[in-house]
Amino acid sequence: MPTWTLHQGDALTLLPTLPADSVAATITDPPYNSGGLTATQRTAHAARDKYVSGDAQHALPDFDGDTRDQRGYTLWMTLVLAECYRITAHGGPLLVFTDFRQLPATSDALQAAGWTWRGIVPWHKPISRPCKGGFKRACEYVLWATKGPVDAARNPVYLPGLFTASQPRGKGRLHITQKPDELMAELVKICVPAGTVLDPFTGSGSTGVAALTSGRPFLGIELSARIADTARTRLKEAAA
Repeated sequence: MPTWTLHQGDALTLLPTLPADSVAATITDPPYNSGGLTATQRTAHAARDKYVSGDAQHALPDFDGDTRDQRGYTLWMTLVLAECYRITAHGGPLLVFTDFRQLPATSDALQAAGWTWRGIVPWHKPISRPCKGGFKRACEYVLWATKGPVDAARNPVYLPGLFTASQPRGKGRLHITQKPDELMAELVKICVPAGTVLDPFTGSGSTGVAALTSGRPFLGIELSARIADTARTRLKEAAA
């Protein structure tokens, strides 16, 4: 079975300790620093208040690092993605999640970090919040980029440009912004077979689970000690 490593700590502290060109792909879901329409909402409300509906039937742990304004987010994300660029091998892909508010800032950050922006992959969520008087916010987005040219010779895949999947519910929900396992299982195919996948914002470990179950090693970083424990449990089960 493929191996995995999970570091607990801050991404910008730990990423510089990793060797250059040591992973095949970066696939990550950073804190969006979104969801608040005003500065007060963004900085005074916890992530759970912004991203979880009031009638949610769970008490999952909150997470830090979600109170930056857009300029701060863009600079921070540029620094993180520049380190990921250094660590990812030439030709390797980047996939990074975002929402409609932060999509422009995220695309700026990845290009400033050195990545070549290749496109946007919408993730359609059948179960999502309605918007009175307007359109349902039924999509989040995956930005695709590469370090240099697309390495199609080593990984000749043809992947869809749109995915539909609902977030886990009930006992399967382990993180307030957890991505669906079936979505991550498809996205990880952008990495060359048996290539190591890096996720500097591991959360509950969905990227790692997808990597390991597909035969790819995983390297993760998670800021929260409590959430890192959840991820370790899932990664151990996936690697068993």
